[in-house]
Amino acid sequence: MSFTLDPATAIKDPNGISWGMHPISWRNDDIPEVGAWNTLEDMLLDLADTGYAGTECAGFFPPKEEVKAAADARGIRIVAQWFSSFIVRDGIDAVVPDFTATCEYLQFLGATRVVVSEQTGSVQGKRDVCIFENKPVLSDEEWPVLAEGLNRLGEIAQSHGLELVYHHHLGTVVQTKEETIRLMEATDPALVSLLFDTGHAFVGDGDVMGLLRATIERIKHVHFKDVRPEKMEESRQAQRSFLDSFLAGMFTVPGDGTIDFTEPYRFLVDHGYRDWILVEAEQDPAIANPLTYARIARNYLEDTLFAS
Repeated sequence: MSFTLDPATAIKDPNGISWGMHPISWRNDDIPEVGAWNTLEDMLLDLADTGYAGTECAGFFPPKEEVKAAADARGIRIVAQWFSSFIVRDGIDAVVPDFTATCEYLQFLGATRVVVSEQTGSVQGKRDVCIFENKPVLSDEEWPVLAEGLNRLGEIAQSHGLELVYHHHLGTVVQTKEETIRLMEATDPALVSLLFDTGHAFVGDGDVMGLLRATIERIKHVHFKDVRPEKMEESRQAQRSFLDSFLAGMFTVPGDGTIDFTEPYRFLVDHGYRDWILVEAEQDPAIANPLTYARIARNYLEDTLFAS
């Protein structure tokens, strides 16, 4: 096992993209018992061993000083962290203090992105709501409230050296391609960018490339997440929630599902994308060992994507 990231054996993208892996493969913040035995150190050791250079923050992380010391010791970059905004529900003034604190935290860790998702009315964390049939929608009057609020958060993010990247997400007010495009059109491109997630695009619209083509100029962060179509259909028929769908195996890492990542990867490269792509898959680590799946994804990247 490599105890620190070795530049000689780290993932080397021939097109200059930086590769990391999201902590949700090791532990889930929404269901604390899922992966509860995994620690920050466990995750960092697995990342170093498999050659991923970066990750994002998670709720189970210890205080920031410990996070920075541990990540630096293993040679792993902290890239970003999720922030749940309630701009429409609570008003932007109520959101600013917590968002500012998050930006200060990320700035201390040397991150470059803050991931924002509007959670007003969200059903992504409700286990008694089918993710395939129920989602909140914004009224015409609420869209400018969200857009103006995000612009303000974007200013705060930039004052801390961060890029605000908005995460389109299942079960939220910005899920579909049309909703994501509308949000990008309503926000200031100098202040609000997009996190493009293949898994959410596929499950939400049945299409990965449509959203990617429509928003390529705004994308500053990417999650590559694969989907097992038979598990997705099983969850749809069973009317499962988002959480129960992923526990049932709907998501997996690139190379283990149905998405052909060569097309989105090549499209990103051809349009000059040279930022981070994080491998991500909400899975139960008791069933899908994170180290094993990190290796599966790396093999796919090197054998298929980089050869495309």
